[in-house]
Order: sequence, then C-alpha cells, then structure tokens
Amino acid sequence: MLTAHELLGFMPAALSEEILSFADTEDKPLYKATVAAVAQARKFRPVFLLQQPRARRHPTIVAALAKPALDAAAQALLQAWLLKKQTALLCGFLDALGIAHKDGTVDTLPDTVDDAKLRAAVDGALARHAAPVVAVYLNAFAGMNGAKWPLLDEMLRSDARLQF
Repeated sequence: MLTAHELLGFMPAALSEEILSFADTEDKPLYKATVAAVAQARKFRPVFLLQQPRARRHPTIVAALAKPALDAAAQALLQAWLLKKQTALLCGFLDALGIAHKDGTVDTLPDTVDDAKLRAAVDGALARHAAPVVAVYLNAFAGMNGAKWPLLDEMLRSDARLQF
C-alpha cells in the first residue's frame, strides 16, 4: 500500500489536478491549509503560490505534497476529497463488504473480511469507477484506517488494475 504522499506522486496528473481543483472550489479552508503547508515547506509565503496561475500552481503543489515531509497535508487533502467527492465509491465498497457505515465513514472495521466478498467488492468498485480513483481509495483505506487485510494488501501490490 502507498502512503498519501506516494499516492499524490504516482497518480496521473489529471487526477491530482482534479483533487486540487475540488479543494480549491469546494473546500477553501482545506485548499488554503494545503497551500500554507507547501509554502512553509518551500520557505516562501502562501501569497507567492496563490498569485501564480492555477496551471503553474497545482503542479508545484503536487510536487511538494509528494515528499514525505508533507504526508500529513497530502493525507488531509485525499481524505477530504474521498469523503466529499467519492462518497458513492466509499459507500458501495463498504456495502459490498457488509460493513456498517455512515456516508462512507466507519467507526470500527472488522479485523477480517471474507476474501470472496473483498474480491467482489474490489471488482464492483472497478466496474463502476475509474481505476485510478479506486486505487487511491483502496490505498488510502488500507493505510489510513489500519485495515490489515492480507488479501487487500496483496491486491494492491499485484493487481494491475490498481497500479498507477
């Protein structure tokens, strides 16, 4: 499984642009916090980034978020995008596993899941959503939720559909 900063570093540029654009238009506080974190790491003021055209600013932000030092900022960005923009994916995956949730968020995950259900849930997610989006979600799910499901880890390592 990939960490948040690795996900942003490996994902297609169009997807990282979609994620940043979503934050810019739908979650201004998150976008400002992301810009501030990148500016601080790069040792300049946030206004310097914000004055750049979006086409130049976003690749700069993604390049910075792809570094281990900004993993927390990358994680916050991905979590917000997944929870607010990809709710159908989250809900569908959890429903297929029979895991109770509220709009895609879970209080407690089971220690194990049935392998056949997990394969079916992943296949169903890939049938309904773009493969890079599913790959981001499953990597984030495995890494951020502490889900230690051996089959999921194996699928993330070896299933070509879940690779960038």
